[in-house]
Amino acid sequence: MTVRRPLIAAVASLGLLSFGVAACTQAETDKAEAQADAAGEKAEDLAAQAGEVIESGAMKTAQAVESGAGKVADKLEDNQAEAAAEGKPGAVNPSTDQRVPSN
Repeated sequence: MTVRRPLIAAVASLGLLSFGVAACTQAETDKAEAQADAAGEKAEDLAAQAGEVIESGAMKTAQAVESGAGKVADKLEDNQAEAAAEGKPGAVNPSTDQRVPSN
């Protein structure tokens, strides 16, 4: 009977100790989940912000291309108008869309 009491006490102590470890582990798990959720939300916000920066850059690039293309088109139109006025075969008069015939 004297051997059983220390054994029972030891088993009970191990049970309480393992219960404490499990509670601590759950607390750590909860903390880790909260941190992961916060990190996920921050990552989502940063991704959205990065998307806006990329879209803004694409918009500015498209505007620059559009502006440049407009300038090129204007220059080509001027060249074609001048060539058509000079009667150069193959040139197209931009105002009438008529090609100068070859001789």
